[in-house]
Amino acid sequence: MEQVVVLEEIEDNIVLITMRDKLAKNTFSEGIIEGLIKAFETINKSKTYKVVILTGYDNYFSCGGTKGELLSIYNKEVSFNDLDFFSSPLVCKIPVIAAMQGHGIGGGFVFGCYADFIILGRENIYTTNFMKYGFTPGMGATFIVPLKLGETIGNEMLFTAENYRGGELEHRGIPQRVVPKAEVLKESIKLAKVLAEKPRFSLITLKNNQTEQIRSSIQDVIKKELAMHEKTFHQPEVRRRIETLFGK
Repeated sequence: MEQVVVLEEIEDNIVLITMRDKLAKNTFSEGIIEGLIKAFETINKSKTYKVVILTGYDNYFSCGGTKGELLSIYNKEVSFNDLDFFSSPLVCKIPVIAAMQGHGIGGGFVFGCYADFIILGRENIYTTNFMKYGFTPGMGATFIVPLKLGETIGNEMLFTAENYRGGELEHRGIPQRVVPKAEVLKESIKLAKVLAEKPRFSLITLKNNQTEQIRSSIQDVIKKELAMHEKTFHQPEVRRRIETLFGK
């Protein structure tokens, strides 16, 4: 069976995590979740790695929760908080670059936003589509998306659940790098090489300082999001929307 998450050292002290669950199109399948948890555990145990690049395959970076997962949340069998891998880029000791060479959908886009650096593709679609299905955002999206994209466009994305091409986000002035899709990984490796020139201890120390406020805030944010889910997720309309709109 093909690995759906591959960890490889591509340069001295630079590691690449590639998500490639082609069957599930990089939704949060069991294989993706287990693979990401294992990959970040390996990275955090390393005493030599300095930088992580996180990417997907072909047209897909990460496409969020599966239809089955959303229905399980609707049925109160699990909660968004059970998908506790999503903050892995944030709590990783060393800097993480999200090379979003493909579409970032819903929780998949939010997952990428937990990286320290984000590089988007002009041609790709990025969306926080929670409200498309009628429930309020989760996974810390209400905090991390406006933080990383800017309050105006971040909140617009959360409320409208519309699709945005990377080029449109670039035109509207988001504070993240946007390049042609074909150049996303190349630009990410270039950035990683610059970072990897620095002492590992200094990179770890600076990341710990720069992410302290996010790490101290995120659990309270998630608690508030879960409280909103208790009010919004279990409406009959939400189930109908998941059944009819998922994947469209």
